[in-house]
Amino acid sequence: MRTRTPLPALLATVLATGGLALATAGGAQAATVIDVTTAAQLKAALTAAAPGDTIRLADGTYTGNFKATAPATAAARITVTGSDRAVLTAGGGYGLHLNGASYWTVYGITVTGGQKGIMADAAKGVVIDSVTVHDLDMEGVHFRRSSTDGVIRNSRIHDTGHDGRGMGEGVYVGSAGDLSDRSDRIRILGNTIGPGVGGENIDIKEGTTGARIIGNTFDGGGLTGANYDDSWVDVKGNDVLVENNKGFRTSNNGYETHTQQSGWGCGTVFRGNASDLTGATGDRQLAVNVTNQSTGCRTTVHSSNTVTGGRGLTNIAVTP
Repeated sequence: MRTRTPLPALLATVLATGGLALATAGGAQAATVIDVTTAAQLKAALTAAAPGDTIRLADGTYTGNFKATAPATAAARITVTGSDRAVLTAGGGYGLHLNGASYWTVYGITVTGGQKGIMADAAKGVVIDSVTVHDLDMEGVHFRRSSTDGVIRNSRIHDTGHDGRGMGEGVYVGSAGDLSDRSDRIRILGNTIGPGVGGENIDIKEGTTGARIIGNTFDGGGLTGANYDDSWVDVKGNDVLVENNKGFRTSNNGYETHTQQSGWGCGTVFRGNASDLTGATGDRQLAVNVTNQSTGCRTTVHSSNTVTGGRGLTNIAVTP
């Protein structure tokens, strides 16, 4: 149901959850807090929410597929918030689909079951913060159809790809072979991804530019080898920064770059990453395996990266 919350309390609530309050210059008008306890109420709230609103989930199980289509604004975001005991459970399809829902924040909740967990399609400025995503047939979180300037941070993703086809990436950016999908400037920050991820922990597709992968922890216990998934992170987009991540358990390498389409997979910078390759059995066993280094398509691996186990740091010259 919809309730009005006094402005000071509302500000404290939505700022704590990554949202913003919508108010007039005089502070007289506050955004709406929509409290939900059932799946039907949640679906209705996702449809009815206006810029500045907060949808607040009570603890419990919400069964179904949930979709938001109305965009908010950068100055007045729409926030969906709850604890990790507020669980969206899908029997198939997408758990939460942000379809054109720009400037939404999703905070704290758990998404499980179904084909994919959280999907952002053609949505700008989506923030996914402190969520738990697990036990899916395919990917955990996917930014697609030119969803730009999105963030996934402080979240936990594990046990994906249960359909066994090696399509269970933890975080997936862009679309394979589709250079029109410019899901650019996606930031993947401070997450814990794995174990049980049946694809790369992170896959950055060709056609996308400017991803930032910073401060994450990767557990490759779950890599299947299907579709060449033998590393925590596979970079096929351009101008990607991979910095200050930690990884352990992999079937082969820590990180890889590839050119799947001409002119793509270039400009990646690796800095300050700690890779533990103990137990790797693949043919390369490198912390950073660069497959496409050439004039005009450069990868930079800084000496601040470290490796334990395996056969070495990288197969290209290291930059101080």
